[in-house]
Amino acid sequence: MSTVSILMPVKNTEKYLVACLDSIVAQTYTDWELIAVNDHSTDGSNAILNKYAKADKRKRIRVLSNEGTGIISALRMAYRNSKGLYITRMDSDDLMTKQKLELFVARLEEIGEGHIVTGYVEYINDASTPLGEGYRKYAAWLNQLTKEENNYKDIYKECPLASPNWMIVRKDFEKAEAFIPDIYPEDYDLCFRFREKALTISAVQEVTHFWRDYPNRTSRTDDNYKDNKFTALKVYHFVKSDKRDSHQLILWGAGPKGKAVAKELLCRGISFGWVTDNLKKIGQDIYGVVLENADTIINQSSPSQYIIGVSQRGAQEDIERRLASKDQKEIYYFC
Repeated sequence: MSTVSILMPVKNTEKYLVACLDSIVAQTYTDWELIAVNDHSTDGSNAILNKYAKADKRKRIRVLSNEGTGIISALRMAYRNSKGLYITRMDSDDLMTKQKLELFVARLEEIGEGHIVTGYVEYINDASTPLGEGYRKYAAWLNQLTKEENNYKDIYKECPLASPNWMIVRKDFEKAEAFIPDIYPEDYDLCFRFREKALTISAVQEVTHFWRDYPNRTSRTDDNYKDNKFTALKVYHFVKSDKRDSHQLILWGAGPKGKAVAKELLCRGISFGWVTDNLKKIGQDIYGVVLENADTIINQSSPSQYIIGVSQRGAQEDIERRLASKDQKEIYYFC
């Protein structure tokens, strides 16, 4: 069997860590190594990690202390100390399904290099913390993309791969620059790099990972995962990979999301037309750009790229309908 390297940052997840480690130890695929990097935990996480490392007779669990701070630093350290042919990541408050590694390895061995394997996710949470509707919708959206093996389709909406629910060949991981970039949100940035390197997504059509949600989860509390970081990352990759000089760039929407995108574009010196359906805002000068009536732009014949900064699903469907007859268009949903 080929070794799977499981890279896992750990910070103050004592409450959930035992269940997480139990799900790893119970894997039907047994040729794995877990490189757990303690990121300056102040609870009992490090003691739990060392207990499991000592108990594993095959010495598959290594516990390291983060030389820097934060998830990226911990992941770099874990990867630097790994040796497996296959690379995957794990969050220390989540659970693997029992056959996750077996299913992922089997698929990678079948299709080979140039691919990323993923599967469905399912949220779990404490009874005292009901799962929000937004998270339910996100999981459903993510699983639908996975079902279609079309995860890059709406990459500018949200991160289209669950960060602890993919596996890749080491050679391909390094091709995508691994954890070298110092850019947050690091999991989202990595997805853009997978896409940039034309790595194909292949999906196992069953649940392979249980995502845990709770109020003080890192993605809820760390400033590196605030909305403005996501907007900046989207604009950065759009300008880098998708913007066409031959097309007119149009930003649609002047609400909070539209304004955030406008700021990022202007900071990068990118010119754009800005349109809205809000009659009260048409003609206003915001950040030095005068908002125009959306219908005026639609009637123009020039090739265009549209960044949609309107989040309401009904409004998005209306925009799609109105743009349906326009030739030479590209549409990117940023929310």
